[in-house]
Amino acid sequence: MKTEYEKMRSQELYYFSDPEIHVSLMHAKKVCARLQTMTIYDDDYREVMEDLIPDFPKTTTICPPFHCDHGNGIILGENVFMNYDCIMLDGAYIRIGKNTLIGPHCQFYTPQHPMDHVERREEKETSYPITVGEDCWLGGNVVVCPGVTIGNRCIIAAGSVVTRDIPDDSLAAGVPAVVKKSLKK
Repeated sequence: MKTEYEKMRSQELYYFSDPEIHVSLMHAKKVCARLQTMTIYDDDYREVMEDLIPDFPKTTTICPPFHCDHGNGIILGENVFMNYDCIMLDGAYIRIGKNTLIGPHCQFYTPQHPMDHVERREEKETSYPITVGEDCWLGGNVVVCPGVTIGNRCIIAAGSVVTRDIPDDSLAAGVPAVVKKSLKK
């Protein structure tokens, strides 16, 4: 039988009040709190980031402040740059491809609460993974919703809310974000 943590990572309904999940959340909250008073130039910045996000690439930068639920559900490629005040709710995995630029205040939400109002009263939800391809650029204040995949070489305009998959080589904008044009050469 799967643990609640395993259910969380496999897109199944899980109880987020589970003790194992609580320990993971608590660790991330404490590390994120440390980041609030740091800069990318502090001597222990990289050590703190590696404590929060396993396998944090040496060429990747996240500008504090930064918030996440677990940290261990975030998988970053080489040369990723994430500007100030981003939020990653990583109940499911959030994968960001190499050479991707993420503007300030971007938000990545993997949790999805039950649609039924009675079920929503319980401490349970489902999380769906988010994938952002390689060589992408997300402008400031972009929101990426649960289960979305953004293809390689995409640009998502500032302020967009991405509710559906975006194919490779696309410029998308709006609320909800729609493909405005192809970037293929």
